[in-house]
Amino acid sequence: MATSAQPARTVALPSGERVPALGLGTWCLGDDRSARAEELATIREALDLGATLIDTAEMYGEGASESLIGEALAGRRDEAFLVSKVYPHNATRRGVPEACERSLKRLRTDRLDLYLLHWRGSLPLAETVEAFEALRRAGKIRHWGVSNLDLADMEELWSVPGGDAAATDQVLYNLSRRGPEWDLLPALAGRGVPVMAYSPLEQARLLRKPGLADFARRHGMTPAQAALAWLLARDGVIAIPKTGSRARLRENVAARDLALDDGQLAELDRLFPPPRGPEPLAML
Repeated sequence: MATSAQPARTVALPSGERVPALGLGTWCLGDDRSARAEELATIREALDLGATLIDTAEMYGEGASESLIGEALAGRRDEAFLVSKVYPHNATRRGVPEACERSLKRLRTDRLDLYLLHWRGSLPLAETVEAFEALRRAGKIRHWGVSNLDLADMEELWSVPGGDAAATDQVLYNLSRRGPEWDLLPALAGRGVPVMAYSPLEQARLLRKPGLADFARRHGMTPAQAALAWLLARDGVIAIPKTGSRARLRENVAARDLALDDGQLAELDRLFPPPRGPEPLAML
């Protein structure tokens, strides 16, 4: 299909601030010393290409990913919208600020743009929200949100004091994992809260689907670009494909210039049908 150069698409947070609709995931980056030079170059090139939302977590390599990103962003911190996540067992009034300080040190920065609860644990959401809000008042984080929370969890979150300030819910969402469309995505959209789609290529498993490969070939794109273009065609969705390869990054970023038409979207619906009813929220 034909492509056209377009400005990088952005998605609005509830505050009105706009962030790139296509960012960079970093799960497993920093684990392999032999790959470090390429991974550093990939993060820096992501900034050059406008994929400036960089997502990480204290869990990723127990800080190895954050340390890699800190090195990559040296001298360029202000170009990035930096996202990290706190373990559920650290999500207490005391644990959140301590975990945040460790992340900030590894990332070599004085603030996070967005700090997420990585998944729902046993601790009260109200306590985690209180800790997030204290960090925001202190200038350590600019926004906070959650990850892997289903609709019931989000409704509980919105019911606690300050819970309506959540900026996003980061969930597993891609062509083969469309369950969130039934109830979670409409509820988030109703509150102006974007969804952040992790593993948008299903850890590369989508790329091996014959139907997607055939679709991509016929329409002049790669399977990865087709899967990402499908997400980017949806309102209120931020996609964060993980890669430590500059070549793969360039392939992914090129998906921003692919505008799928109604016929192509309908074809993908036939290949990967939307949910017919509520489904449990999947996690990887």
